[in-house]
Parts: sequence; C-alpha cells; structure tokens
Amino acid sequence: MFKILQYSFYDLIRSRWSYVYFLFYLVLGLALLFLNNSVSKSVITLMNIIIVLTPMIGTIFGVMYFYSSREFTELLLAQPIKRTTIFIGQYLGVSLSLSLSLVLGLGIPFTIYGLWQSSELANFGLLLASGTFLTFIFVAISANIALLNENRIKGFGYAILIWLFLAVIYDGLFLISLVVFEDYPLDKLALVATALNPIDLSRILILLKLDISALLGYTGAVFQKFFGTNAGMIVSFFILLVWTLIPTLFIRRIAVKKDF
Repeated sequence: MFKILQYSFYDLIRSRWSYVYFLFYLVLGLALLFLNNSVSKSVITLMNIIIVLTPMIGTIFGVMYFYSSREFTELLLAQPIKRTTIFIGQYLGVSLSLSLSLVLGLGIPFTIYGLWQSSELANFGLLLASGTFLTFIFVAISANIALLNENRIKGFGYAILIWLFLAVIYDGLFLISLVVFEDYPLDKLALVATALNPIDLSRILILLKLDISALLGYTGAVFQKFFGTNAGMIVSFFILLVWTLIPTLFIRRIAVKKDF
C-alpha cells in the first residue's frame, strides 16, 4: 500500500494541476495579507474560500484521477496485490498531495508574515485542519463515485451534484426548516443537521474559534454552548473523522465486491 501511495503521491505532485492548486493558495495568501494587513482578517476571508473551494477541488480532482488511472489500475489488479491495497493506496496518495498543496500554499505566506509570533496561530491551524479533513472526505466520496460508475460523464455529474448539495442546497433546506418550525425547540435538530454535513460542521468550528458566533444569531448561541467547549471540539473532530472513515470503508467494500 505504501508503494502505491508513494507512486500516486509523486505522480500527482509532478502534475501541473498540483502546481496550479499550490500557486493559487500561495498567491491568495499573499494577496489577502497584502490587502488586509492583518492575519485575523485574512483567516476569516480564507474560511469562506476554503470551506467551499477545498471540497470542490477534492471532488473534481479525485474523480479525474480515478478515471484517468483506470488502465493503470487494471494493470495492478492483474498482479498478486490485494484490491484494497491498490484503491486505498491511490486514495491516500491523492488526498495527501492535495492536502500538501493546501498547507504549503497557505503556510508559506503566513509564515513569512509572522504567523508564529501571532495570536492567530491556533485559528490558522484549525483552518488548515478543517481544509485537510474536507479534502480527505471529498476525495473518498469521489473515489466511490468513480468506482461505482464506469460512465465518466455520469460520474462527473454525480460528483458535482453531491458537492453542490452539501455546499449550497443543504444550507437552504436547513434554513427553511428553521423558519418553518421556529415555534418548536430546534436545539438538537440544529446540532444533528450540522453534524450531517462536514462543510457546515467545519464552518461552525472556525466561526466559533474566531469568536464571531454572534453572526449566527440564535443558532450561534446553541452552537457556542456545545461546540464552544473542549468536549464539543473533541466530538466535532471525531465526527469529521467518522466522515472520513465511512467513505473510505465503502472504497474497501466496493474494491472487494466489484467486478473489474
């Protein structure tokens, strides 16, 4: 598995798209720090970008990789190698390469600006951790889509639809439910609904860490009561870990049962 991971990782690191992804975050970080002249304001702006962009890139890039490497995968399947070793190794290679581009692309400009002497170090670390979790989650989802659908057009369509649902449509449905059932106690509903969407969960964690939960109104008070505690933070990261493990286990299940 490590050899396959290593091959996938180095193959993607040499890809032009990895350089574009890295340069995008590098230029973005430099531009934000130059315009805002404040690490805290830059972190808030980055939150809105990373929470939406990172899942989209992970989904599209993951689908592209698994479809483009189908011939190489079939060659590996003809060798005496376990199927789970092949697909999990490829998945980790894609996820780690994208995560590295994210961390280095944002870490370099913020380090130059003096992040290590800033009080925003913990907030910036949480931002990168959330982006890394979202990368692993959505690359795993894209791997499942690519393995289940041999038709590339259909696979890309499903991938975009899932990202669009979790990033945009889900929030709209959630807000509508809060308005419709405003006369009922919605504390538990709000917490459960947030946990069912990794993008929303990451956004809430960062907002609360930045002490701007007042922007969320009533729900902000509910989230502050739960997620604002140390236990709430631990539970939140555990939920993100579960979100990472579940699609990864589905990759293993599909790899064992699917006829290639």
